[in-house]
Amino acid sequence: MHIPDGFLSTPVWAALDATSVVGVAWLSRGASRTLEESRIPLLGVMGAFVFAAQMINFPVGVGTSGHLLGCGLLTFTLGPAAAAVVMTAILAIQALVFQDGGLLALGANVFNMAIAGVAAAWLPWRYLGAGRFRRLAVFAGAALPVLVAAALVLAQLRLSGVPLPGPILGVSLVLFLASALVEGAITVAVVTALEKMHPRWVQAPRHGSALPALAVTALVLAGVVAIFASPLPDGLEKLAEQVGIADRAQSLLNAPLPDYEFHGVDSDWLRRSAPGLAGVVLTACVAFLLGRILVRQRQGGA
Repeated sequence: MHIPDGFLSTPVWAALDATSVVGVAWLSRGASRTLEESRIPLLGVMGAFVFAAQMINFPVGVGTSGHLLGCGLLTFTLGPAAAAVVMTAILAIQALVFQDGGLLALGANVFNMAIAGVAAAWLPWRYLGAGRFRRLAVFAGAALPVLVAAALVLAQLRLSGVPLPGPILGVSLVLFLASALVEGAITVAVVTALEKMHPRWVQAPRHGSALPALAVTALVLAGVVAIFASPLPDGLEKLAEQVGIADRAQSLLNAPLPDYEFHGVDSDWLRRSAPGLAGVVLTACVAFLLGRILVRQRQGGA
């Protein structure tokens, strides 16, 4: 789902870069007004958890894999504004450190996942999450962002002049739908577990005994489980291969840990797990610092 540089035309990525800068700035102000200081550790832990979860690809079809986006999980625990800020931080770290998503296309990825994706997660949660349809709201709030982000990616590719034949487009939509259903099911299980670990955890996130458990889970996902992730290309990579644009992918900077691998070491486990662990720690620190900055902005403007 992360668009690399070279796929989008200049007018498309430039417009999305500008839109995302304005959108994230506005959402940051909203997060600053609502974020409580006691919830800052949760930003770091949830950011690390989602970063780790995005590393794990699972098969969704013949020759294709998918991975969690985490828009719903961030939205349910942090609120929409803070979720968008943390997701933006995750996407920026992935692009700058791991070469996952392009630098020029970062605005497109932020718009698709951090802005539109979080909005798509928030709507079902906002209108159905408080009643008897709570689990449906969690499922829909996790699955819908995948479909929205996928539709936006396809639209942006089409606006960039990339041909999308009907049969290939149909198969791609089915694969994205499969990923959405898997994400919905997994998120329902995770949210249910969080609520059991801490009363009213999702409705009123706060620092508590569940945070260490989440942190350990994130480290295990990145350092152990990610090694067994599917090596198959994800939906966007498969689509790029099918329509003949895979060789357009560019990298405008030398990321220190490209493709989530630590090159130059003999140990296969260390080569693949060390970058994931580093990414989890880096994401947690960045999200925590963003939380501190947001709270201080509110206190300074009070």
